[in-house]
Amino acid sequence: MKTYFFRIHLSYDQCQQLYNGSTSQAVVTAESGQRIRIPASNLRPFIGQYGIRGRFRLITNQNNKILSFEPVS
Repeated sequence: MKTYFFRIHLSYDQCQQLYNGSTSQAVVTAESGQRIRIPASNLRPFIGQYGIRGRFRLITNQNNKILSFEPVS
């Protein structure tokens, strides 16, 4: 398993693209420096009235399938 930590700061307007389907994924940079593609479907539950803000943890298996995606403090 691989674990990645990263921060996301997207405005509500930027999140609209994730929500309406015009963008199917987001590319984030992990704290380790690695770039990671995350499907929009994993981000949608975290969109609030101000967009998405916070630190997240992503856990994947050896085939890079997402096992867990959650906010952390």
